[in-house]
Amino acid sequence: MFGICNLAVIPLRHEASDKSEIVSQVLFGEHFGILEKHNQWYKIKLQYDNYEGWIDSKQMQLISESSYQNLTDDTIILNADLIEYITGTNNLMLPIPLGASLSFLNHHDINKDNYEFEGSKTSGKKNKNNLIKTSFMYLNAPYLWGGKTPFGIDCSGFTQMVYKLNGHHLLRDASQQATQGEALSFIEESEPGDLAFFDNDEGAIIHVGIIMDDNYIIHASGKVRIDRIDHLGIFNTETNKHTHKLRVIKKII
Repeated sequence: MFGICNLAVIPLRHEASDKSEIVSQVLFGEHFGILEKHNQWYKIKLQYDNYEGWIDSKQMQLISESSYQNLTDDTIILNADLIEYITGTNNLMLPIPLGASLSFLNHHDINKDNYEFEGSKTSGKKNKNNLIKTSFMYLNAPYLWGGKTPFGIDCSGFTQMVYKLNGHHLLRDASQQATQGEALSFIEESEPGDLAFFDNDEGAIIHVGIIMDDNYIIHASGKVRIDRIDHLGIFNTETNKHTHKLRVIKKII
């Protein structure tokens, strides 16, 4: 079985319960495979990053295997505005967030509500120097564990979505993203758009941010914010202390 998210954004949960932890979100137009069913819940695997979790079966639309494959083979087309509206039959208007997928709109076997979109779209790979410009669209977005939108986002959701909007693929969690790319020896070797990863006292990767010019970093901590970075880690100028311990810097592009 296969499905697609036909709502603005839905929670992806750790277990099959409304009380369960939200581990990520599924944005409008994202498609997935269905691994198992438990009462009203489906355990799914997102096609884009293979991330797994549980969604409410009332918050999605079933699609055929051939439709799933066609979407997978299609060019990824995303909403490029902070918030836009999809319009459908009966004057239906549905808000969708930045980064929502629009690829299915031309697939009439899936687009049964005849959704149309007239806003800004983005697709294809962009230059690395566009990453910082995109990251500013999320500036001051509140931190939300599992979040992937400007209305709530976590550190790795932020980096994944910034890269996705520029046509580059990142895995979902910071620890997974840290397995990608080429490690750099020094901050001085980095350039804007590279990723900096931070660990805890046990050595586990727990945080990620995007390197900017002049030893600055943009990252999601409380909110998407800009701080200083040095060889020790992130230095918060408001509290005058280091908040995250640097582990490695990775060049993805």
